[in-house]
Amino acid sequence: MSADKPEGSGPDGRITPEDIRAKAESLAGGVEGSVQSAKPILMYAAVGGALFVVLVSYWLGRRGGRRRSTIVEIRRG
Repeated sequence: MSADKPEGSGPDGRITPEDIRAKAESLAGGVEGSVQSAKPILMYAAVGGALFVVLVSYWLGRRGGRRRSTIVEIRRG
């Protein structure tokens, strides 16, 4: 079995540190572009999630307060 050997720009096709840096920069650029395009969606999701947590907390606290509150009846006469 013969595996394809990577070829670099160095002597005898060796991979040089510059080849590695160039490949790493190209990969980082692709990831950074994906992150930049996903930021607005993540921001809306975070705001929606925070709003949901606040509303659920308010609803549960209000419900618990109704169950625990004492009703005082005042009679005259």
